[in-house]
Amino acid sequence: IQSDLHWVQTEHSRTLFSLSSENGQGPPLGSCRPHTHVMFLKTHKTASSTVLNILYRFGEEQGLRFALPVGYQFGYPQRFEAQRVKGYRGPRVAEFDIIGNHMRFFKPEVEKVMPIDTFHFSILRDPVALAESSYAYYKNVAPAFRRAKGLGDFADNPHKYYDLRLRNNHYARNLLWFDFGLDPNANFSLALARRGEATVRRNFRLILISEYFDQSMVLLRHALCWPLDAVVSFSLNAREQAPKRRSTWGGKVAQPAPLALTDEQRQKLREWNALDWHLYQAFNRTFWIEVERFGQARMQAEVDLLRVRREVLAGVCLRDGGRPVEANRIRDKDIRPFQSGMVKILGYELQPRLDNVTRQVCLSMIRPEIQYKDLLDRRQFPHAQQPLDAAIPFAGAKMTAKLNRGPITVQHVYFRLQPKV
Repeated sequence: IQSDLHWVQTEHSRTLFSLSSENGQGPPLGSCRPHTHVMFLKTHKTASSTVLNILYRFGEEQGLRFALPVGYQFGYPQRFEAQRVKGYRGPRVAEFDIIGNHMRFFKPEVEKVMPIDTFHFSILRDPVALAESSYAYYKNVAPAFRRAKGLGDFADNPHKYYDLRLRNNHYARNLLWFDFGLDPNANFSLALARRGEATVRRNFRLILISEYFDQSMVLLRHALCWPLDAVVSFSLNAREQAPKRRSTWGGKVAQPAPLALTDEQRQKLREWNALDWHLYQAFNRTFWIEVERFGQARMQAEVDLLRVRREVLAGVCLRDGGRPVEANRIRDKDIRPFQSGMVKILGYELQPRLDNVTRQVCLSMIRPEIQYKDLLDRRQFPHAQQPLDAAIPFAGAKMTAKLNRGPITVQHVYFRLQPKV
């Protein structure tokens, strides 16, 4: 397979594209043909924004057509409906190549949109780590989180805070199970968990594991028959890690951090999210079976190559040695991440004085999801009027952010975007 010509041209001696094309291609993939029909179930708080960036970049480079939502999600948290795809005119009337924005999976409706040979994949994360991220991000959205003093307080007695009837409480229990279209409030039984696992296995050809992201990218690249540079990425939508609490100057111990957990509380969260925990364990085992089949030594060699390539591109593209920075330090609104929840969402700054070709490719690697979706939408529907209502899946009480359309004040989980004037 040949990657986009931009990756192998040598227009400038000191640009990204003067690097060896073999390094960007990676080890040979044999006689396979690249998959260009791809469905990614973008689960929440699993590094899925980074994966979506990979799909956006590949699709943009190859001139593929995206199934995009009218807003920023496909009617989430309702189950996916084909009619929510912009430009959808009936089952397979319009050909779409890639779909990956947030949805609650519903196979019959997805099949109306995507070709029959579509490659389906998704990504999972340890439910405890996912709960930490979900609590930090959706603290002001999920009533169950909003009422708790901290995640540990919630973990000690989730039934005290959780009411399944309240909107957005799905963020607080079995969120992975929910995103796969299953019932997160079903009473756990091993038989039920195995049925859900079997459903996921039928619907998805590959399940990645967030904790082993680089190994996941190697498996994904070989499954899709894509070049190495297609899966090289920088971590997007990452939150700032809060420093550990220390004793105060007067000798008094500071209050526990909102996300701090004891081992007992971590175990309670696994029990509370038992359906997610089953999914994670089951597909974690499958993941390592796939790695063994791929070959441990071969896997390590490709992971090393991927990491070297990431470091090289970070050196070319990013300031501060590639370290993420706070959004308020990023002057360019096209790469400034949206802020939500109780922690800061980090982004990147580009190196100064990049030539235009290199800058555009570097920009695509760090462009946040919302801005990237808007860009693809404008290119795919150049004459379409901007929607008056675009639900953005981020929240926070009285939070202000700046996007392409100017300042927006967030009052609820969904809000209105003013059209351009």
